[in-house]
Amino acid sequence: MSTASVARRTYSYLGPAGTFTEAALAQVPEARGQIWRSVRNVGEALADVVEGRSDAAMIAIENSVDGGVSTAQDALATMPGLRIIGEYLVPVNFVLVGRPGQRLEDVSLVAAHPVAYAQCLQWLSRELPAHAHLPASSNVAAALGLLDGTSDADAAIAPPGILEHHELDLLAEGLGDKKDAVTRFVLVARTVAPPAPTGADKTSLIVELPEEYPGALMEMLEQFATRGINLSLLASRPIGDALGRYRFVIDADGHVLDERVADALMGLRRFSPKVIFLGSYPRADRAINRYPERYSDDVFVEARDWLRALVSGEPEA
Repeated sequence: MSTASVARRTYSYLGPAGTFTEAALAQVPEARGQIWRSVRNVGEALADVVEGRSDAAMIAIENSVDGGVSTAQDALATMPGLRIIGEYLVPVNFVLVGRPGQRLEDVSLVAAHPVAYAQCLQWLSRELPAHAHLPASSNVAAALGLLDGTSDADAAIAPPGILEHHELDLLAEGLGDKKDAVTRFVLVARTVAPPAPTGADKTSLIVELPEEYPGALMEMLEQFATRGINLSLLASRPIGDALGRYRFVIDADGHVLDERVADALMGLRRFSPKVIFLGSYPRADRAINRYPERYSDDVFVEARDWLRALVSGEPEA
């Protein structure tokens, strides 16, 4: 069969072109040369996957400065049939752009998404102390408003990729106050079997507590601690049906096919009325998961064999 007859895959991402999400999708080897579908929000991206318009969607899930992306976490908690198949890290660097001919010293009104504005406030206060902020729905929208005449701003904070797609002047770069800021993105597809373990894996879950009682959260966390599993993310989100009711978004080091992780998931299943398995996938940083030797797969297998021998009446060695 010729390559021309192979159907192209479609990937949804938060657009338009030039966003950090597009930069994350560019890191996916199998997405190159395929169809990239620009959407307006995370819900639309995930709905594309569920309803079959796209094969996968790239969404932001966590930021090193602002923490978890609540809209993405809530969507994954409430939309069934989805599975994370990979994660990607994108450095968060901002530039200040203006219309052709705009000068930095003449900038007095800066358009920016509120989150981006907050992350660049120190730079703006130092370099443009008399500026005012014009909130925008997105970083790219802030920049495009300069070109289409819908914005009264003199300049906009935007991702560097905007300069590859639009005729804007670069007024300044390196605006971010946190120079090592990173956003973590995940590629989400319809439910599939997880890939084989690599030794540098992450498992994502959403867990609800059974009820409110002293020590309930500790009991949930003990499912991981007693099996030597490190948690790289633990975030709470309101369920929304009553005050004080929360679900927990969890990233655990390891793979569902690791004995210690599988045992922890079974413990969570017995404990919680709702456990959502979002996927096991290779870590973006490829860092090998470390854990005490007493939690290795061989130890779990030996313990099961020992118990099986007890109940079968085999003589002790």
